[in-house]
Amino acid sequence: MVATAPATTDELRAEAMEWGRKPRWRGALYVTEHIVRAMRAYGWTIIVGALGQPIIYLLGLGVGLAALIDGTIDDGSGVSVSYLVFVAPALLMTAAIQVGTEEFSYPIMDGFKWRRFFFGFSASPITPGQIATGVLFGASARILLAVTGYYLFIWVFGAVPDPATGWLAIPIGLLAGWAFGAPLMAYAASITEDKGQFALVQRFIFMPMFLFSGTFYPLSALPDWLEWIGWISPLWHATQLGRGVTYGRPEEPWLIAVHVTYLVVLAVVGYLFARHFFAKRLGA
Repeated sequence: MVATAPATTDELRAEAMEWGRKPRWRGALYVTEHIVRAMRAYGWTIIVGALGQPIIYLLGLGVGLAALIDGTIDDGSGVSVSYLVFVAPALLMTAAIQVGTEEFSYPIMDGFKWRRFFFGFSASPITPGQIATGVLFGASARILLAVTGYYLFIWVFGAVPDPATGWLAIPIGLLAGWAFGAPLMAYAASITEDKGQFALVQRFIFMPMFLFSGTFYPLSALPDWLEWIGWISPLWHATQLGRGVTYGRPEEPWLIAVHVTYLVVLAVVGYLFARHFFAKRLGA
């Protein structure tokens, strides 16, 4: 039997680095896997929220409120559609942003303050930037589930006259979730104490955005001094894109570019700030 010499420090370091390369390369995916697995704890809530909410909204608005609106309505571009067709894409975008609000607020505080599992990730070769990316991907899985379920229901209800392009409402909804959720994730990563900030976001940012972004009526129906809320709202920009793909609402190409660019800029800037605050708090 031949005795082997003990490994040197350099050899042990090289071995550790070799084992560390895999999690570092796939770090964001490992975090995503953790986030998605953790969702199993409230999986039924996600499924009921993703599928039950559109049924309630569509029954309330499509069957209830729409029954009181005689004939078609002008969507503000000169096109007349049924109220259900008009409001359905806006509700889909609202659902995407609502899910983004839930996933990018308290769960971020949970990872930093209450269960502190972000610090556990950070003790491994996974970088803070990868942790932020993994959280974004994990939340995106739930947003994608919600908007896909929502789209199928509005399609079944006959609220998608043009299904050949209507399915594009799904990636637009995902982009809407990022556009609102990524800045919120950055904000959540920047605060250390929960003093009701997310309740204020819900009441004074999300609700005004929901009510004054042309969700239930064309934005042009509002007085001039209220229209600016829609202009800066990611919900309005996403809704306009959604109406364009689901029933062919006419839109100037440059305005489509503005809608897309605005949503992408919000998502990217919010993501970059989120990475910054993750790195700052995790000591990188």
